[in-house]
Amino acid sequence: MTEVHWLEQTETDVSATNGWLSQTEAARLDSLRFAKRRRDWRLGRWTAKLATAAYRNLSADFQTLRDIEVRPASTGAPEVFLAGQPADITISLTHRDGIAMCAVAPSSVALGCDLELIEPRSHSFVQDYFTGEEREFIARTCADDQSCVLTLLWSGKESALKALRTGLRLDTRSVVVSLDEVEQNRAEGRESHAVDGNLTPIQGATRWLPLHIRCTSGQTFHGWWQSTQGFVRTLVATPPPFPPIQLKPVPLAFCVIPSAK
Repeated sequence: MTEVHWLEQTETDVSATNGWLSQTEAARLDSLRFAKRRRDWRLGRWTAKLATAAYRNLSADFQTLRDIEVRPASTGAPEVFLAGQPADITISLTHRDGIAMCAVAPSSVALGCDLELIEPRSHSFVQDYFTGEEREFIARTCADDQSCVLTLLWSGKESALKALRTGLRLDTRSVVVSLDEVEQNRAEGRESHAVDGNLTPIQGATRWLPLHIRCTSGQTFHGWWQSTQGFVRTLVATPPPFPPIQLKPVPLAFCVIPSAK
């Protein structure tokens, strides 16, 4: 088992200035044409830098944050550099609707995380991107929870594809998501509060609950999920992770740029 950590930030948490970006990152930001893309990119980098600083017990002054660089690998996966040298950590980044999440673990860990807004998805979406086993699981879910379960399964796929460092270049049906606790309850006939064999409501599952993912390649991932305030979070890793540990960032009051003279 391995420890994994995570940090979440919102757009309102991000510094209004860019003094925490390295020169390379500042140039990358300047190259982005669209305002939404710029906001998302800044939010992701800010969250990753604060997560790295908290995980490594570093200060969060602007010089330290500039020394933490997040660069894309050849696969597109984010990699962390400290003062120009590869860091001995691995991260996974995700953002949605002005919220970003960064997961952090030792460099030996295959890691993926995802954040999704719970929303309805079409029948064709389910048919195109989910396996028969997953479609049957969704069909057995009570109507009030179908959007949440569908979002949860999709998020688990996204996390696994990030851990595989392929992203959506790989067929989403090549990874099969299972909700361990729910399936065990079904097998043992212990679906408390279930109606007509359907799942119990899972929205608002604030504690981390287990899931696992099988890949057609034979690889497996274990992980965790939670559902709060209309969002689903998933995190998977190999070796299997303990429940994720939330990081506490250094107070942002320390992140101050001296006034120009």
